[in-house]
Amino acid sequence: MPKTETLPHARHYIDGQWQDSGSRGESRSPATNGLLGTFADGGAREARAAVAAARRAFDSTVWSRDRHRRAAALHELADRLEQRKDELITLLARENGKVLSEAAIEVEGTIPKLRYHAALALTDYGRAGEVRPGMYSMTLREAAGVAAVIVPWNSPVILSARSFAPALAAGCTVVMKMPAQTGLVNGVLSEIIADTPSLDPGVFNVFTESGNAGAPELVSSPDVDVLSYTGSTAVGRVIMEQAAPTLKTLSMELGGKTPMLVFDDADLDAVVPVLTKAVTMFAGQFCMTGSRILVQRGVADELRRRLVAALEAVRVGPGDDPASEMGAMIDEGNAQRVEQTVAAAADYATVLVRGKRDRALLGPSLIEVADVSSPIVQREVFGPVATFEVFDSEADAVARANATEFGLAASIWTRDVDRPLRVGRELRAGTVWTNTWAMVHDQFEEGGFKQSGVGRLNGIRGIEEFQETKHLVHVAPQL
Repeated sequence: MPKTETLPHARHYIDGQWQDSGSRGESRSPATNGLLGTFADGGAREARAAVAAARRAFDSTVWSRDRHRRAAALHELADRLEQRKDELITLLARENGKVLSEAAIEVEGTIPKLRYHAALALTDYGRAGEVRPGMYSMTLREAAGVAAVIVPWNSPVILSARSFAPALAAGCTVVMKMPAQTGLVNGVLSEIIADTPSLDPGVFNVFTESGNAGAPELVSSPDVDVLSYTGSTAVGRVIMEQAAPTLKTLSMELGGKTPMLVFDDADLDAVVPVLTKAVTMFAGQFCMTGSRILVQRGVADELRRRLVAALEAVRVGPGDDPASEMGAMIDEGNAQRVEQTVAAAADYATVLVRGKRDRALLGPSLIEVADVSSPIVQREVFGPVATFEVFDSEADAVARANATEFGLAASIWTRDVDRPLRVGRELRAGTVWTNTWAMVHDQFEEGGFKQSGVGRLNGIRGIEEFQETKHLVHVAPQL
């Protein structure tokens, strides 16, 4: 990135060219509010230019039909990301606020994701058969066209790759709208893309915007064939409505309210550290945050005592400080919002732990509540806040766990070898873990039930989100 008065400045990368905008945004540390650099702040103009470039590249190059080139490009992206991973980890901690260990998990986890999708690019899932004498029928999986990816700010490196990697592997060209909150991280990712020789101009385009003018262009454009969005359920509903006239394919991972079901026979020594991390990882700004702790009555008192002590002991500080166990929220406004949510919950629930706030640094909170219709249970907080809910039986646990509009993930803690299958089948969630949490794997699909999304990412289904199925029928000529 070029320097502006000794600070870095990130630009858009569209049609193989670096582009600036008339407007510039500032990148600031969530923890200190210190200025880190600036970025080109785009909008509708950049979105339209990026879509046009992607459309030309899809229609006029062999990208969609050259699977070896696509695999090479994904391996090259992985190589260049690996070369710059230390720089990106440090920058992600400073600009996004998460602690260094979490930034490392994100960046290092992106590298094998790219390589996995490079392998998928070389795999053909079509079918062929002779349906009648001399008549052959076959199905081909073809690239859908131009794919737009709208990236969230909470994990911009790995969540961008989770969408753009299968899109590229499938043969799509890509337009990626990055979040303004990580403008400098976006700049490094764009430099990695620009330094990838197997990506022709227009195949992969990136722009950043702080406003909301560019995203609607992607949603409504007839030249965008697939749109992948990760974010809130409320915005997902708007996208679905605005995309309807074009009937484009939508792949969306939306909000979550992950219930963590702790049964009487669970190993509390194993449970408590994981529950603590489930509440505090990424400062609770994670779609799979363990935001609902459901505990069977027989161990409720003991778990309550242990969990209160563990959450009160969490060290909150700047993400790039090695002593910090939980980093800052993305900005002070969001920290204030979460603080106010906890204060409001005190009117109808018992606040067991109330996190203290210093600007965007906010400690974790734990709120005991009995009524599943309470706002703190029903709404995604997107911060380091969890409810503590007591249940009596498996049926009670399942009913409580399923009592929200969300269905992204759930976790079961028990020593009973039969219970996970019995309870897991009853939980309305796209992913169910047993005696663990937040384990996702590139080769296995993830996504949500109910209002937590449509479509799937990762695995075979993930690449199919960016493909169309074509049926070809061939009649052999008579000899």
